[in-house]
Amino acid sequence: MVRPSIRSPMRPCRRIWTQPQSPVDRSCWRTRSTRSSGPRHDHAPGRGMNLVAGVDSSTQSTKVEIRDIETGDLVATGRAGHPAVHPPASEQHPDSWWAALADALSQVAVHLGDVKAISVVAQQHGLVCLDADGDPIRPAKLWNDTTSAGQARALVERFGARAWAQRCGLVPVSSITITKLAWLVENEPHVIARADSFMLPHDFLTFRLTGQRVTDRGDASGTGWWSPVTGGYEPELLGLVVDDPRGLIDRLPRVLGPQEPAGAVTAQAAASTGLPVGIPVACGTGDNMGAAYGLGLEPGDIAMSLGTSGTVYAVTDSPVKDATGLVAGFADATGRYLPLAATLNATRVTDTVALWLGADRAEFAELALESLPDPSLVLKPYFDGERTPNLPDARGSFFGLRNDTTRADIASAAHVGVVCGLMFGTDALASCGVSTGGQIHLTGGGARSVAFQQWVADLWGRPVMVYIDGEAAAAGACRQAAVAATSVEPAWSLVPDRVVEPRTGVDRHLYRKTYDQAGQ
Repeated sequence: MVRPSIRSPMRPCRRIWTQPQSPVDRSCWRTRSTRSSGPRHDHAPGRGMNLVAGVDSSTQSTKVEIRDIETGDLVATGRAGHPAVHPPASEQHPDSWWAALADALSQVAVHLGDVKAISVVAQQHGLVCLDADGDPIRPAKLWNDTTSAGQARALVERFGARAWAQRCGLVPVSSITITKLAWLVENEPHVIARADSFMLPHDFLTFRLTGQRVTDRGDASGTGWWSPVTGGYEPELLGLVVDDPRGLIDRLPRVLGPQEPAGAVTAQAAASTGLPVGIPVACGTGDNMGAAYGLGLEPGDIAMSLGTSGTVYAVTDSPVKDATGLVAGFADATGRYLPLAATLNATRVTDTVALWLGADRAEFAELALESLPDPSLVLKPYFDGERTPNLPDARGSFFGLRNDTTRADIASAAHVGVVCGLMFGTDALASCGVSTGGQIHLTGGGARSVAFQQWVADLWGRPVMVYIDGEAAAAGACRQAAVAATSVEPAWSLVPDRVVEPRTGVDRHLYRKTYDQAGQ
């Protein structure tokens, strides 16, 4: 069930909860209007306003938010889609991201004259190969491209899981960038020979805006060749892949410090996007780091993002080194650290099962809340293989189907399966000593689903802060842009639209137990 947010837009949300009402009492579900939530239309352009632009270039689309520098008010948004991708071979041409960025900015063009700075966050891990002219040589291999699973296994066997974790905070799986580099070395050596630069998706868009080949510590920490532990590139790790690791390092971007600006919008970029020439471009970061910054996470808080993939992450003051490989010990965008566990299967699973049942998203969510299903009906949602746990060749499976299984049972099991997968990741964070007892923040496209909102609260047994109107990663980019424009940390961060409390009568321990035991 849902209670309105009680958080000031300028301060971290602290819990002041009342007891839950009836199990599915939707009468108290209502949204709230706050300064850093949905778009407002009282900001007329051309009045000398001080605005910033934040970009989130995800797997599926590019989103742009225009916000007021001082208050965080959301003034306008734009969105443009990306070409669809499907693992195991998941690739997109970087030029499609640039075209989508220009399209999304054109939708907010009336405000661009007042934009004082811009920042880009984007999907992590993708490998972009550019020639000497700065043009892409081939499509980028994305985070969910699992064709490099063999290379990942070989890298771990050669160096050892514990040594990888100690050196760079993670153990390579197919999503990590260094495995994609290894795949290209083995399968397309001509690309390696021709490439003048190797970048991540957010680096590429920043490069197109500024002409500068730079990255940030947060996104770099997901490559497997830059270490948040040492704060530098790792020639020994790159030496496992290429013969001349120091020569390859010369082709990697310069790593900027937290909040160090990347450059300024060039005349060429301004002509393509409508942005003012010369405005600062912040360093940008990966999408998870951007979301953490947009939410204003503090140590102890957990953020869960439900999109094409699912992620759970927290902020810590010291690096995390998990030899099991379940937790990636990333750096964040502020100088701290961002331990994260990711699943490959989230909203795509529920969308697929909804299609099987002939239901749209709203109907499917209602089905999932019709009643409390039999906990023995379990979906292991490994439709595209899995990263956490590391099962790149796994397939999805239903367990416990019976003749009297209903559509509602299947809808519930689909949501429970995805949420239990994320809870597996939270358990992994806790096993690394990460505090997880603070607030729970639910973001991403899946956060719009009332079923996901409720099942997250039910299975955690704790209130959940839900962000529906605001895009956390884009908000983080706006906050970065505000620093680039003013050199001052903004007082505002994204605030929740709803606080969802667990229903009574849900035996969360039984659901977890049957999920964990299914298939054993």
